[in-house]
Amino acid sequence: MTTPGQGFEPASGDGPAPPEAGRAVELRTAYEGLLQIRRLVNGPAGAAVPAPWELRQMPRAVALALEAAGIAPSARDPRDTGGPRTRTGYRVGPAASGAGRVEVTWVGPPGGGAAEEEQERLTACAAVLEPLGWVCLLYRGPRRRRFLEVEPPPAP
Repeated sequence: MTTPGQGFEPASGDGPAPPEAGRAVELRTAYEGLLQIRRLVNGPAGAAVPAPWELRQMPRAVALALEAAGIAPSARDPRDTGGPRTRTGYRVGPAASGAGRVEVTWVGPPGGGAAEEEQERLTACAAVLEPLGWVCLLYRGPRRRRFLEVEPPPAP
């Protein structure tokens, strides 16, 4: 939900499950705002490429696109946000490979089956992000877990 003075905060998959009351309307408004900003600042490229503010706040922009597409974020217990996960879904965070990229992983509670779903679910995440101009590469990382590295399109 919106925090006064902060605006809408998309779910990154690292906090508690977002409250459902009123969230769909706020989410739709935030996503439509993102597309409108793209059309206004990107010239002929319009909504097909990320706007400059998205490049400065990539985890937030990527999480907004995923959540707006109806992909569920992972969640943690609201009493212990560093504790175990309570829901399977995407997690968006900084990429280990460096600045200018974010990493999308598919995570969930222990024994919840996230590892078996990750290739299919991360491919679905890429299918949402690529039409919005993001470059997505699927990798296999430590413990053979897959992750999606997301970066901005190459400069023209």
